[in-house]
Amino acid sequence: MVRAGCSPAQRLGALACVGLLGVLWLLWPLGPAPRAVPHSQGSPPLTILVWHWPFGQQPPELPRNTCASFGVANCLLSTDRSLLALADAVVFHHRDLQAPGAHLPLASRPPGQPWVWASLESPSHTHGLGRLGGIFNWVLSYRRDADISVPYGCLEPQQGPVPPLPPKSGLAAWVVSNFQEWHQRTRLFRQLQPHLQVDVFGQAARRPLCNSCLLPTVGRYLFYLAFENSQHRDYITEKFWRNALVAGTVPVVLGPPRATYEAFVPPNAFVHVEDFSSAHELAAFLTGMNQSSYWRYFAWRDRFRVRLISDWRERFCAICTHYPHLPRDKVYQDLERWYQA
Repeated sequence: MVRAGCSPAQRLGALACVGLLGVLWLLWPLGPAPRAVPHSQGSPPLTILVWHWPFGQQPPELPRNTCASFGVANCLLSTDRSLLALADAVVFHHRDLQAPGAHLPLASRPPGQPWVWASLESPSHTHGLGRLGGIFNWVLSYRRDADISVPYGCLEPQQGPVPPLPPKSGLAAWVVSNFQEWHQRTRLFRQLQPHLQVDVFGQAARRPLCNSCLLPTVGRYLFYLAFENSQHRDYITEKFWRNALVAGTVPVVLGPPRATYEAFVPPNAFVHVEDFSSAHELAAFLTGMNQSSYWRYFAWRDRFRVRLISDWRERFCAICTHYPHLPRDKVYQDLERWYQA
């Protein structure tokens, strides 16, 4: 049963992404109920100061209606650091805190101002958390137990005609740039190779695909190896949402347990490697699947469509959605321990 819904920016709206049970799950507090701080429509807009735009990129234009375009009212995003004393919350992207010369404006922090730590990287690729204890009040992350939970994608109700699936001409594809022999996904791929024909694309295979080429190329295959670069709690990335589901192919997933995927999509929307005792058994299942069994993996498309959540503006606007319901006295004393859990 699908329980998790779309963007947190829509969680308190009238339209849920995946039905009544999804709404109840999304609105149910995680742990003890936080102390709510009212923020009505008549109140001044909340101002969210983005200290670093992610990955050192030039900040985009942020007009006053930026958050309204993502369904979040009464919310302003700004990158103007002179607003530090006036901002209702300040968000810091972790990767940019690691850059040379980066620093936190601790000496200028107004008393009681909530600070948000933001990252969508996996714990295996997140370093330097040990020095950030006792600073941040809230976390913005893909994890479902984060204060501001922002997944990489979601299912929402299908409206209008269901788009046709691309015709299939290949068995399995994999797009990979970071190919390391010690990765669990690489070890599994090596075990599959003798039994399964996999066409590999990406920098690692010296067969790069342009951004507009990726989905049409992958969509020609029956299966896509949606193997995460590391396996962590709730870590399901665009490899699953975009490269497989949006492309119109069946994802073969290596990541968190099956139950985690089933919190986001129906159980028959993917193949999980942990359902098989060996790579040989997995390969035999994929190569031996008949046509009727294969097309059942797309039954979800009659009711749902994929919505990708990839715009950092939308992710930061989600802070306003959660703001009235988050405790002001919360502090992550050991952020590293929480994130590595």
